[in-house]
Amino acid sequence: MAEESSRAVIAAIVGNLAIAVCKFFVAGLSGSAAMLSEAIHSLVDTGNDGLMLYGIRSSRKPPDADHPFGYGHELYFWTLVVGILIFAIGGGMSILTGILHVLHGTQGEPSLWNYAVLAIAAVFESISFGYGLVAFRKEQRGRGIVETIQISKDPTTFSVLLEDSAALVGLAVAFVGIFMSERLGMPWIDGASSIVIGVLLCLIALVMVYESKSLLIGEGVERRTLQGVRAIISAEPAVESLDRMGTLYLGPDDAMLVVDVKFRRDSSVDDVRHAIGRMTTTIRTRYPRIRHVYLDASSIGD
Repeated sequence: MAEESSRAVIAAIVGNLAIAVCKFFVAGLSGSAAMLSEAIHSLVDTGNDGLMLYGIRSSRKPPDADHPFGYGHELYFWTLVVGILIFAIGGGMSILTGILHVLHGTQGEPSLWNYAVLAIAAVFESISFGYGLVAFRKEQRGRGIVETIQISKDPTTFSVLLEDSAALVGLAVAFVGIFMSERLGMPWIDGASSIVIGVLLCLIALVMVYESKSLLIGEGVERRTLQGVRAIISAEPAVESLDRMGTLYLGPDDAMLVVDVKFRRDSSVDDVRHAIGRMTTTIRTRYPRIRHVYLDASSIGD
C-alpha cells in the first residue's frame, strides 16, 4: 500500500512540473487569467506533492529514544500543511487573479497554444489520476468514495486522487472560459473561470485539512474492528470482563491497542500468561495494522 502511494505521488510530481512550465509560458503569451490560474494550480500541486513525498519518507523512520513509537504522524502533519497551502496559495491566488481580471482584464489574443497546452495537460493529469486511482482502489475495498476518505488512515491515497480530480475539472473549466471569452469577446468570462477553479481548490483543501486534522489529533480504528477485537478478548475462557479499550493510529499501517482486562479469580499466573499470548497473537493475525497490543492484567480477581 505504501509503495502504491509513493508511486502515485511521484507520478503527480513529474506530471505537474512539466504542465506548470507549459502553462506559465502560454499564459504569458495569451494573457489568459484562466491559464495563469491553471499554471499556479499546477505549480502549487508540484510543491504539495513534494511535501507529501517528504512526509511519506519521514514517516518510515524507525523509532528512537525521542520518538519510541516512530514518526508515523509526520505524514499526517505534512498532508495538513499541503491542504492549507492549496487553500491559501492555490485557491486564494486563483480567486484573486480571477477577480482582478473580471474588474480590469482586457481581451487576450486568440491562441491555439492555450488549447494545445490544455490538451497536453489533460493527458499528463489523466496518467497521474490513473496512478492515484490504483492506490485509492486498494484502500477502497468495496466501500463508497466518501466512506473510504473518512475511514482511510493514509491521506496520500485520497489527497492525490482529489488533487488530480480537481486538476481535470479545472482544465475543463479553463477550456470553457478561454473558448467562450474569445468567441463572445467578453474577457470577464475568462476571469470568472479562474474564480471557479479557485473555489474548487478551496473545497478540495477543506476536505484534506479536515481529514488530516482528525488523524493528527489521534484517530482510532473503525468500529467494526473494535467489535472484532472485543469478541476475540471476550471469547477467551480466562477473561471475566473487559473494562476499557482504546486504540490510536500511529501511522497509516500502524495502530496501538490498549485494553484493561479483568481475569477470573481462579486463573493462575500461567493461565493469564497463556491467555494474553493467545489474544495478542489472534488480534495481530486478524488485524495486521494493530502492531502494538497492551493488555493490562493488573486487575486479577479482586
